[in-house]
Amino acid sequence: MADKKLSFAIFGNDRKALELMQVWEMLDYLSKRNADVFIEETFYRNLCRDLNGDLPVAGVFEGNSFETDYAISLGGDGTFLRAASKVGAKNIPIIGVNMGRLGFLANVLPGEVLEMLDEIYVGNFDIEERSVIKLSTDSEKFRDYPFALNDIAILKRDTASMISIRVSVGGEYVVTYLADGLIISTPTGSTAYSLSNGGPIMVPRSGILSLTPVAPHSLNIRPIVIGDDMEIKLEVESRSHSFLAAIDGRSERVDEGTTVTIAKAPFRIRIVKRHNHRYFSTLRSKLMWGADSRE
Repeated sequence: MADKKLSFAIFGNDRKALELMQVWEMLDYLSKRNADVFIEETFYRNLCRDLNGDLPVAGVFEGNSFETDYAISLGGDGTFLRAASKVGAKNIPIIGVNMGRLGFLANVLPGEVLEMLDEIYVGNFDIEERSVIKLSTDSEKFRDYPFALNDIAILKRDTASMISIRVSVGGEYVVTYLADGLIISTPTGSTAYSLSNGGPIMVPRSGILSLTPVAPHSLNIRPIVIGDDMEIKLEVESRSHSFLAAIDGRSERVDEGTTVTIAKAPFRIRIVKRHNHRYFSTLRSKLMWGADSRE
């Protein structure tokens, strides 16, 4: 029986060398399966340069101008987050191929890509749906894509003094942080920036968010975990009269007096997982739990 016709949008990391032979093998595999392959424009140009020739693909796209059955991210977690921002509410499952280092989101190794694609064609895989959060302001900032899969951070600018962040959750005042910033993290982002600031690890699909301060002035301040159905309102004061708001690392300068609201987004990001993928096994491996530093 002939393979079912599938289409793929491919994103890649343009800032470092990729395993070109494995990329070529993947494209050759998809060509033999008669798949329609669309590649992000900048990544396509770099591949053509590095491979010394044009690639046999169905098309090239910019931004989020694609409609495919699957998206493939070739890179690290940063590349995956960029792909997720382009997929947005399209409901397209994303396959993350880890050509970076740590790789919590990009969990398929380069040598496993063809096996993963085999599993896609026979339907032998899982899909995890991950919650997304949205930043809203009363200004024109972040109108293009105000959604974060990992986290939203409110931060001081450059070498400015600490900022004051007044936090309300569900309409109730919580605390005013004096700190270098505040990270609002999803469970997906709990192993990223939040973790490096002492935030909790939250299991995916647990329906919670964490508020983790960055270098708080008071040692009594600790991270707070809340339900992801609760709206968070932030009012920021700064000596520089401005601050940074970062959505999955994409930052903008925001004027003091701007009210920031963070709430659960109306859609989820769908991540393709192999059947043998186990979350706690990944944590043990990536964070080296139980490793003996004396060895």
